[in-house]
Amino acid sequence: MTDTLTTEVADDLETVRFANGLSCELPASSPLAKLLRSQRTWVGPDAKARLKILNAAKSVAIVGASPKPQRSSFFVGTYLQQSSDYRLYFVNPMETEILGQPAYASLKDLPEVPDIVVVFRRGTDIPQVVDEVVAAGAKTIWVQLGIWNQDAAYYGEEQGLTVVMDRCIKVEHARFHGGLHLLGFDTGQISSRKTIR
Repeated sequence: MTDTLTTEVADDLETVRFANGLSCELPASSPLAKLLRSQRTWVGPDAKARLKILNAAKSVAIVGASPKPQRSSFFVGTYLQQSSDYRLYFVNPMETEILGQPAYASLKDLPEVPDIVVVFRRGTDIPQVVDEVVAAGAKTIWVQLGIWNQDAAYYGEEQGLTVVMDRCIKVEHARFHGGLHLLGFDTGQISSRKTIR
């Protein structure tokens, strides 16, 4: 049901249309209508499309990067520095350096337009970041694992962006390039399988 419905609100009734062509009207304030509105209907790029995004990229900016080792943005930045060929940029207006590289106050301050903008910000901040990504001229926004803002995803696509949301770029990169298990854990297995670089 999560990927199959659209809704229209008219007066106090809400029409729910499912992908199979069926529809029904519900009072907009009803618990069922609220539940259906809360369901995730946005679907981002599939695995093949995500691999294509990662392989085409030459530069990555991390918005919300932190110099603190306990932060996931630090861990992801460390991984990308050590395990990828991306030109990496850190964006945090409160810092001057992260992982030995300069930190920039905003996307517009970067020396180039990044191919992917990875976002470590609250879900409520994502619409503002979408605007910043569009203004900077980047084409892909990658919102980290655990961060979800469905309206911002639709908004980003309306602005012409490729949107990846609620996925870790480190996990995806490592998974596609032979480093990690599907869930992002080192399996400890040694393989002669060629990796994609």
